[in-house]
This record gives sequence, C-alpha cells and structure tokens, in this order.
Amino acid sequence: MSKPLIGKTIRRLRMEQGHSQQGLAQKLGISTSYLNLVEHDQRGVTASLLFKLTDILDVDLAALSGSQERQLEVGLREVFADPLLNIEPVPETEIQALAAAAPNAARAIMALHGAWTGAREDTDGITLPSGRKIMLPNDEVRDFFHANENHFPALEAAAEAISSTLNSAVIGTNHALAERLRQDHKLVVSVRHLPAAHRVFDPAARVLSLSEDLPRESRGFQMAFQLAMLEVREPVDALVAAAEPSSRDAAELLRIGLLNYIAGAILMPYENFLRAAQSVRYDVESIAAKFGVSYEQACHRLSTLQRQGARGVPFFFLRVDPAGNVSKRFSAAGFPFMRFGGTCPRWVVHSAFATPGTTRVQVAQLPDGDTFLCFARAILHRPAKWGDPPPVGVVAMGCDVRHAADLVYGDGINIATAAVGIGLSCRLCDRQDCRSRAFPPIAHRLSIDPQISSASPFKFESKPAK
Repeated sequence: MSKPLIGKTIRRLRMEQGHSQQGLAQKLGISTSYLNLVEHDQRGVTASLLFKLTDILDVDLAALSGSQERQLEVGLREVFADPLLNIEPVPETEIQALAAAAPNAARAIMALHGAWTGAREDTDGITLPSGRKIMLPNDEVRDFFHANENHFPALEAAAEAISSTLNSAVIGTNHALAERLRQDHKLVVSVRHLPAAHRVFDPAARVLSLSEDLPRESRGFQMAFQLAMLEVREPVDALVAAAEPSSRDAAELLRIGLLNYIAGAILMPYENFLRAAQSVRYDVESIAAKFGVSYEQACHRLSTLQRQGARGVPFFFLRVDPAGNVSKRFSAAGFPFMRFGGTCPRWVVHSAFATPGTTRVQVAQLPDGDTFLCFARAILHRPAKWGDPPPVGVVAMGCDVRHAADLVYGDGINIATAAVGIGLSCRLCDRQDCRSRAFPPIAHRLSIDPQISSASPFKFESKPAK
C-alpha cells in the first residue's frame, strides 16, 4: 500500500471541472507533456506550480492532499479482499491505476459490491415486493456527509444568522433559545417525563416537550434543532433535493442529519468556536465547558471546521459501540475508514472502553507509514431504568500527526518512538506476528507448520499470493 501522490488528485480535479489537459497546461504556463508527467506522478510539483493549481482549480492546499483517492483505493481493496468473491488477489498497482484513471468506474464497483453485500445479508435479497432498496438509508446518508467533507456553507450561514440574534451571553444559551421559540414562534417549552422520547413537538398546541432525563446540554441541542426546523427549511430542502436520495427513509434521515448539523452550528458558531478551539489547543473538555455542550457535541463540531480560508485542524470523527458497530464517522483527515467489517483491535478506539470518562491518546501508524494522533473517550449514558446496562459508546477523533503540536493531546509524546502499528482490518493487514489478529490477510498464503506454535494466531508468507 503506497501513499497517494498529487498527480492523481490533479487529474481528478481537472476532469471534474471539465478542463482538457492541454487547456490546463496553457493556463499553468507549462507544456501538455509536462502536465501529463505530473498527472502520472513522474514529475514533481514546484511550490509556484502548486499555488497556480489552487488558483485555477479554485481549491485550497488541503484539497490536493489525495484523501479522496486514498479512500477510493481503500474501498477497492476491501471489495477485492472479500473472500466470497473467490478471486486471486488484485495487485496494488492495478488498484491504484483503476482509482486514478477511472474513479467513477471504481465507485460503481464499490456501489455494486455494497448492493450485493446487502442482498446476501437479506434472506429475500433484492426481490422484496415492497421494493425495498438494497443500500441501507443510514449508509447512504453517511456517504453524503463524507462526500461533502461534513461541511455545508449554506447551513453555516443560516446558523450564524440565528446565533447573532440570540441573547446568549447575557441570559445563557438555553434560556435564549427558549425565549426565541416563545417570542418568534409562540411556542412553549416544557420539561416533563417522556417515557419513550427525548423531544415531542405538538404543532397544534404549540408546545415543545423535552424529556426530564435529558442533561442540560442535550435540552439546548433539542431546542436548537426545533428552531432549525422552523427557520431553516429552504436550505435543508435544497440540499436534500440535490442529494437525490434513493428512498423516503434516506431523505428523512438526511434531513434530520442536516438539522442536527444546524443545531450544532447554532450552539457553537463557527468563528467563535474555531478561535476558542485554537486558544485551548483543541482541548475538547475545555471547549465543551465554554460552550455548554457535551463532549461528543464538541467533537462532532470540530469535525466540521472546513470553511474555505478558515479551516481548523482536519479531524476524523468516529462513534462506535462495544460490538464494534460504527454509528457515525466523518473524515476530513484522510483516515481510510472501512465500509464493512471491523477495525483493528490494536486501535485506541477499542481500548478506550476499559476506562469510561478518561481520554486515551495513541499515535497510530498504518502499514503505508501514514501516522495519526488519535484520542478516544468512552461515554456512559443513563440507562432507561434500574437494572438495565448503561449505554456506552466511544467517541474518537484523530488527525495527521503533523498537526500534533497544535493539540494538547500531543504534549509529552515522542512521536518518533510512540507510534503503534495498526491496520485497516485484519483481512487487509499484512503485519507479521500480530497477537491481536482475528483473521489471516486475504492476499497472503498461510504458512502452516504443526511443529511450531506461534504467539500470533495466523502465520503467513510475507509475499502476496499470486
């Protein structure tokens, strides 16, 4: 596995924007043959050429990181590693060539595999008379947010317009939200016992009921969500329509996700939040306390700071339960999330379950050498009743290790020696002698010797099978 080079990204952006190779070369002041070599990663890119590219293609330097190509290659590896395909391992060079030369075809392969995966997990497959779609609505919505880098300028603008009219600094955010709902929408906020809901809105009675079980920060979020429903309908509807969701369920989940985004932006206005985050070097507990939000809400907001010209540290964000189910994931940091299957058991995301309420830090290094500063915390929630196990989930974030000096979580860590080797998943990881391995790598033949008992569950040949 090799790190994506900038040529693939330049080629993708050029083709997406409709530039011919000759036309872009002329605008850059270089020959077509030289641009062709650059796009095939046979020539380097000078600093002056790099800045010209950002101007002509109207992107910032972060957009030239190659994260989209990297994610596409990871997705293809995962598809081709599916043991049920029963095919010979696809060489790395072919995967890279497919992702670079035919990205739309590569996405189609991944979509087809996703549909097939859904069909084989459904005993009735694709023949359900209800016309049920194969792709789960939540996966469709997750892909939409990922494709938009979890940042929506139109929603940010709408949220800022609302935040600027709230008297939060004087009377507190929750009180200000309740007053805004009362004065502008004749809506009364009531906190009471709701046995099966967090929020219930009765439009006829103009009453918004919030569960008394909700902590204060969650009540504020629910009021901000209701305000977004009432005041930001048009931008949300426009985004949902542009996404062309495949089903009503996907459309409604997407609408809720966008309203959640607005609620977070109302509680944590972009510019103020970015300045505060930078001032405390992304200490999530300090940020959450300043804005009166939960740890998870603050983490989620940090993953959206991708405004052109005012970007925060690019983070990935992940929420996972004890069974390894990923309920949320966003990646502005280029971390190659798997679409199916589990993650590496050596990753700090899993060990954080052992110490709820404590932030654990890890320098995680992928097999290709890419290294990320990760931090994770297990969060306990209130059970429905006495005797029920409390719901618990881990919220994890991370960024490229080159940003470590910008984060409090990088203090006191010798980056050069602290790295822990992790993989994308056991089936795609070719690390030898891993005691945590659950499955052998699909691209290698097993090395079985009854005379030797190894600490690693699976021994395999170092060279990929042909």
